[in-house]
Amino acid sequence: MKGYDYQAKIAFMKTSTISDTKNQLSALIETVKHGETVLILDRSVPVARLEPVLAGSGLEGADHLAQLERQGLLRRGKASLSDSFLKEKLPALSGKASIVKALLDERASGR
Repeated sequence: MKGYDYQAKIAFMKTSTISDTKNQLSALIETVKHGETVLILDRSVPVARLEPVLAGSGLEGADHLAQLERQGLLRRGKASLSDSFLKEKLPALSGKASIVKALLDERASGR
């Protein structure tokens, strides 16, 4: 690849040799599903790139939800939200309550 400094780009991107790609294709595809790009190298020279499907294709959201559901991390609702629910006013915070603090406490507790 004359005139292209691919070494600089490789430093910030996950890379894989052709033989490693063949042996670990499923794992690399999972990496790509999470938004990373994988550069495939043949003797340290980039020859291909695995990257996520462009946003807006309609595939990424449904696939991701299905995967989370299979892993038991998500349970999809069966009913839709009513229009009145979406128009309700949010409850006011009482006193010195902080949404950010509540979120950080929840994350710290591992929930």
